[in-house]
Amino acid sequence: MEPMSGPYYIRGAVALPEAELTWRFTRSSGPGGQHVNTSDSQAELRFDLGRTEALPEVWKSRALDRLATRLVDGTVLVVRASEHRSQWRNRETAAVRMASLLAEATAPPPPPRRKKKVPRGINERRLRQKKQRSEVKRGRTGRGWD
Repeated sequence: MEPMSGPYYIRGAVALPEAELTWRFTRSSGPGGQHVNTSDSQAELRFDLGRTEALPEVWKSRALDRLATRLVDGTVLVVRASEHRSQWRNRETAAVRMASLLAEATAPPPPPRRKKKVPRGINERRLRQKKQRSEVKRGRTGRGWD
């Protein structure tokens, strides 16, 4: 099996460890002519999040929590790629997709939103505009047109 085109970085210097990746190839579904029945071009990539030593513990727990619905057997993340006719391109696509999924899942949570007081001028301007609008609408009534 040929090595991948390069290390796929998750974030910073942390990359997907090739030794911990498990590949499986099957026939892609859909049309494709005579070639489709003979080649295993769909790529399936598996990565065991629970057993990996490549990720820091904090990242690992974050990823396990955020990807809980996608995990197989509770800890294994599976990515499939079959959009290309070539197995090599599907392998590349699956590896990039896995790295981006892990990057998103291990990202730190956003800082909490701090509630801020609405400035007095903005509130007064809003109330003034509401009053003007109500005057315009009140002027449209037919009262006093006798």
